[in-house]
Amino acid sequence: MSLNDPLANVLSHILIEDRKGKRQIVVRNNSRLIKAVLNLLKDNNYLGEIKEIEDGKGGVLEINLLGAINKTGVIKPRYRVAASEYKKFEKRYLPAFGFGLLIVSTNKGMMTQESAVKNNLGGKLIAYVY
Repeated sequence: MSLNDPLANVLSHILIEDRKGKRQIVVRNNSRLIKAVLNLLKDNNYLGEIKEIEDGKGGVLEINLLGAINKTGVIKPRYRVAASEYKKFEKRYLPAFGFGLLIVSTNKGMMTQESAVKNNLGGKLIAYVY
Protein backbone atom coordinates (compact mmCIF):
# COMPACT_ATOMS: atom_id res chain seq x y z
CA MET A 1 0.00 0.00 0.00
CA SER A 2 1.42 3.38 -0.94
CA LEU A 3 1.31 6.36 1.37
CA ASN A 4 0.06 9.71 0.18
CA ASP A 5 2.15 11.78 2.57
CA PRO A 6 4.90 9.89 4.41
CA LEU A 7 5.84 12.90 6.57
CA ALA A 8 2.24 13.28 7.78
CA ASN A 9 2.12 9.57 8.59
CA VAL A 10 5.35 9.72 10.61
CA LEU A 11 4.24 12.81 12.56
CA SER A 12 0.80 11.35 13.33
CA HIS A 13 2.42 8.05 14.40
CA ILE A 14 4.73 9.95 16.75
CA LEU A 15 1.80 11.92 18.20
CA ILE A 16 -0.36 8.82 18.73
CA GLU A 17 2.39 6.77 20.36
CA ASP A 18 3.44 9.75 22.51
CA ARG A 19 -0.12 10.12 23.79
CA LYS A 20 -0.21 6.39 24.58
CA GLY A 21 2.84 6.89 26.76
CA LYS A 22 5.33 4.91 24.72
CA ARG A 23 8.96 5.95 25.03
CA GLN A 24 10.39 4.40 21.87
CA ILE A 25 8.98 3.77 18.40
CA VAL A 26 10.25 2.40 15.12
CA VAL A 27 9.34 4.21 11.90
CA ARG A 28 9.75 2.47 8.56
CA ASN A 29 9.44 5.62 6.44
CA ASN A 30 12.88 7.02 5.87
CA SER A 31 13.73 9.95 3.61
CA ARG A 32 15.89 13.05 3.76
CA LEU A 33 12.84 15.26 4.41
CA ILE A 34 11.63 13.09 7.29
CA LYS A 35 15.12 12.93 8.81
CA ALA A 36 15.54 16.71 8.52
CA VAL A 37 12.19 17.39 10.25
CA LEU A 38 12.91 14.84 12.99
CA ASN A 39 16.37 16.30 13.58
CA LEU A 40 14.84 19.77 13.97
CA LEU A 41 12.39 18.35 16.52
CA LYS A 42 15.30 16.67 18.32
CA ASP A 43 17.37 19.89 18.33
CA ASN A 44 14.43 21.76 19.89
CA ASN A 45 13.88 19.10 22.60
CA TYR A 46 10.62 17.64 21.31
CA LEU A 47 12.21 14.24 20.58
CA GLY A 48 15.04 12.23 22.10
CA GLU A 49 17.72 10.29 20.29
CA ILE A 50 17.10 9.20 16.69
CA LYS A 51 18.95 6.12 15.39
CA GLU A 52 19.01 5.00 11.79
CA ILE A 53 19.08 1.20 11.53
CA GLU A 54 19.87 -0.41 8.19
CA ASP A 55 17.63 -3.40 7.48
CA GLY A 56 18.36 -3.94 3.79
CA LYS A 57 15.03 -2.41 2.74
CA GLY A 58 15.81 1.31 2.97
CA GLY A 59 16.36 1.47 6.70
CA VAL A 60 14.21 2.26 9.70
CA LEU A 61 14.36 5.03 12.27
CA GLU A 62 14.27 4.28 15.99
CA ILE A 63 12.99 7.34 17.85
CA ASN A 64 13.02 7.96 21.59
CA LEU A 65 10.00 9.99 22.71
CA LEU A 66 10.21 12.52 25.54
CA GLY A 67 6.50 13.19 26.06
CA ALA A 68 6.95 16.84 25.10
CA ILE A 69 4.65 17.00 22.07
CA ASN A 70 1.11 18.34 22.47
CA LYS A 71 0.24 18.51 18.76
CA THR A 72 2.09 18.10 15.50
CA GLY A 73 1.15 17.97 11.85
CA VAL A 74 2.04 18.91 8.32
CA ILE A 75 0.87 22.05 6.59
CA LYS A 76 -0.99 21.43 3.36
CA PRO A 77 -0.88 23.16 0.95
CA ARG A 78 2.75 24.11 1.44
CA TYR A 79 2.38 27.88 1.56
CA ARG A 80 5.14 30.18 0.35
CA VAL A 81 6.12 32.61 3.08
CA ALA A 82 8.16 35.78 2.88
CA ALA A 83 10.45 36.66 5.78
CA SER A 84 7.97 39.28 7.00
CA GLU A 85 4.86 36.99 6.93
CA TYR A 86 5.69 34.39 9.59
CA LYS A 87 3.52 36.02 12.27
CA LYS A 88 0.39 35.47 10.19
CA PHE A 89 1.05 31.73 10.00
CA GLU A 90 2.10 31.52 13.65
CA LYS A 91 -1.35 32.86 14.55
CA ARG A 92 -2.95 30.27 12.28
CA TYR A 93 -1.08 27.13 13.34
CA LEU A 94 0.35 27.74 16.82
CA PRO A 95 -1.72 28.30 19.98
CA ALA A 96 0.25 31.33 21.23
CA PHE A 97 3.03 33.61 20.06
CA GLY A 98 6.42 32.13 20.90
CA PHE A 99 4.92 28.73 21.79
CA GLY A 100 5.82 25.97 19.34
CA LEU A 101 7.62 25.84 16.02
CA LEU A 102 6.88 26.21 12.37
CA ILE A 103 9.26 24.16 10.21
CA VAL A 104 10.24 25.88 6.99
CA SER A 105 12.07 24.68 3.90
CA THR A 106 14.36 27.46 2.66
CA ASN A 107 17.10 27.64 0.07
CA LYS A 108 19.56 27.25 2.99
CA GLY A 109 17.90 24.01 4.18
CA MET A 110 15.24 23.08 6.71
CA MET A 111 14.93 25.37 9.72
CA THR A 112 12.50 26.78 12.24
CA GLN A 113 10.67 30.03 11.65
CA GLU A 114 12.84 31.71 14.31
CA SER A 115 16.03 30.84 12.41
CA ALA A 116 14.48 31.92 9.14
CA VAL A 117 13.50 35.31 10.59
CA LYS A 118 17.03 35.80 11.99
CA ASN A 119 18.53 35.01 8.58
CA ASN A 120 15.83 37.05 6.76
CA LEU A 121 14.78 34.04 4.65
CA GLY A 122 11.45 33.06 3.20
CA GLY A 123 10.46 29.57 2.18
CA LYS A 124 7.71 26.99 2.20
CA LEU A 125 5.92 25.87 5.34
CA ILE A 126 6.32 22.15 5.98
CA ALA A 127 5.06 21.32 9.48
CA TYR A 128 4.23 22.65 12.94
CA VAL A 129 4.73 21.35 16.46
CA TYR A 130 3.89 22.56 19.96
